[in-house]
Amino acid sequence: MSPADSAGTDTPPLEIIPLGGVGEFGMNMMVIACGETAILVDAGVTFPEPELLGVDLVIPDFRPLERFTIAALVLTHGHEDHIGAVKHVLPHVKGPVYGTPFTLALVENKLGDVGNDVKERLVRVKPRQRVTIGAFVVEFLRVTHSMPDCVALAIDTPRGVVVHTGDFKIDQTPLDGEAVDFHRIAQLGAAGVHVLLADSTNIERRGFSGSELEVVDAFEEIFTSAKGKIVVAMFASSIYRMQILVDLAAQFDRQVAFVGRGAVDNSETAQRLGYLRIPAGVQIRDSEVRGYPAQDVVCICTGSQGEPQAALSRIAIDDHRHVKLADDDVVVFSAREIPGNEKAIGRVMNHIARRGADVVHEGTRHVHVSGHGSEEELKLMLSLIKPRFFVPIHGEYRQLSRHARVAARVCPATKVVLAENGDLIRFDDEGGRVADRVQAGRTLIDGTRSGEVGDEVLRDRRHLAGDGLVVPVVVIGRQSGTLEETPDVITRGFVLDARTEALLKEIPSLLAATLETASVEERTDPGLIKERIRVDLQRFFRKRSGLRPLVLPVIMEI
Repeated sequence: MSPADSAGTDTPPLEIIPLGGVGEFGMNMMVIACGETAILVDAGVTFPEPELLGVDLVIPDFRPLERFTIAALVLTHGHEDHIGAVKHVLPHVKGPVYGTPFTLALVENKLGDVGNDVKERLVRVKPRQRVTIGAFVVEFLRVTHSMPDCVALAIDTPRGVVVHTGDFKIDQTPLDGEAVDFHRIAQLGAAGVHVLLADSTNIERRGFSGSELEVVDAFEEIFTSAKGKIVVAMFASSIYRMQILVDLAAQFDRQVAFVGRGAVDNSETAQRLGYLRIPAGVQIRDSEVRGYPAQDVVCICTGSQGEPQAALSRIAIDDHRHVKLADDDVVVFSAREIPGNEKAIGRVMNHIARRGADVVHEGTRHVHVSGHGSEEELKLMLSLIKPRFFVPIHGEYRQLSRHARVAARVCPATKVVLAENGDLIRFDDEGGRVADRVQAGRTLIDGTRSGEVGDEVLRDRRHLAGDGLVVPVVVIGRQSGTLEETPDVITRGFVLDARTEALLKEIPSLLAATLETASVEERTDPGLIKERIRVDLQRFFRKRSGLRPLVLPVIMEI
C-alpha cells in the first residue's frame, strides 16, 4: 500500500499551485504545500513581447506566496526560465536555496554584490542526496537535458511521493557520462508515486529527441569546408554544445573565442567547476580574433534569438569591436527559434548575408538537438512511474492537453488533472482536482533600473512609441498664478503635418483658458496645475485628432 493510500482523514491535503510555466513556456515556478510545510520549485523568468516597451524581464507575481511560509526554494537546473527570478523571490523564502553545484554557480553570478548572508543560503546538493524540509523529504534524481547538473525531484510528503521531472530528455550517450537515473526512478514507481508533474514541451514531436552528440557530424562538415571564421550562436548555457565545438576546434587546429558577456561568464563558470574542458592553447580572447587568420578561428557567441544587444546582432551589422564578418565566414544558429522571435532572427540572418557570410541553421543542417524529451521519452517516464495522479507541466495548453491524452493511453489507471497557472490543485481523501484559483499574474522588470514596471509606466511608454511626446512649457507668477508669457510647446516623435500643426497653434490659447478657469489655489500649486494642464491637453488631442501623445507639462514659476 502506498503512503497516499494509507493517509487518513487526519492527514492535511496536499496543494500544488503553479505560478508560471503551466499553460505557457518559461517563467517556471510552483508552490508545493502540505500542512505547515511549503516549498517553492524553481523561480524562472520569461522574455517580454515586443509591445512591453522597455521591459527586460517578466517574472511571476509573488503575491500568492503571502499565504504560505516558504521553507525553501528547490531548483531543478540552471536555465533562465528556472532561475532567472531567484534574486527577486528570495525575500519571500525563509530558508535555504537547494541546487546542484553548476545551477547554484549560475545563480550566484546573477546575485551580484548581495551580502554574504544571502549567498550562505545557497546549499549545494548532488543526485541521490536527500534533504529534509519540514514535513517533506526531497530527493534529487539525475536527468539529462541540454546542460550539466540537471535533476528531477522526488518529494516525500505526508500525502505520498510527488515526482517533478524538471526539464529532461533521455540521452543514452550523454557527453559527461551522467545518464538518467532509471534505476531509482523505477524503484519510486514500484513503491508508489502519488503525483507526477512532467515536462510537456516536446510532446508534439514523435519519436526521441536524440543525443547531444548527434550534432557532431554536421559540425564536422562545417569545420571541414569552412574557408573563413566559424561563428556559432547558441544559448549561453549550452555547455555541452560548447564542449563539442571546443573539441572540434582542437581537432581542426582552430582557436576558440567566447564572444558576449553570457558566453564568457558561463564558460568561465563551467571551466572552474570542471564541466567544460579546454585544452591549453586553444582558447583566445575576443580581442585577439583579428590577430589570427580567419580560417584558424571559431567564435562562440550569444544572440541566437536575434536579441538587439547580443554579440551576434552587433557582429551582423559590423558594429562589434573585435569580430568582423567576411565573405568566406560561416555563421551557425545552433539553437531553436523561440516562438515570437522569428522576425528578429530573420533580420539578423539578412544582415549576416549582406556581409557575405554563409548562414547555417537547423532548417538546413542538423546543428541543434532539443534538450526536451519527445513523445516516446515522455511515454517511458510515465510507464516507469505509473503515478496515481498526473499533472502535465511546462508547455502551452495544447501541449498539456496532448500529454494528458498520451498519459491516458500509457497509464489507464492514472487520473489526469489538467491545470494552468493560478490553479490550486488539491489532493485529499476525495482524490485530486483543481479546487480553487489564486491570483497568478506577471511582474514586469526594467533591468536598467532594477525595478518593477507598473501599468502606468507601460501605458506611458506605449503612448510615447505610438504618438510621441508633447511638452507644454508654461511660465506663471509665483504669487498670482497668472500667465506671464505665451506658452511654448515642444514635441518629440509627434507627427507634424498640416492638421497637427494647426492643433499645436491652438495650444497656447487653450493653456491660457485652462489657467483662467483654474482657482488661485490651483494656479499657485505647481503639482495641481500641472495635472490640470495634462488632463486638458490629452482631452484636446483625443477629441480633435484621436491621437494620444504623452503630455509632460513643465511649470516655471517667476
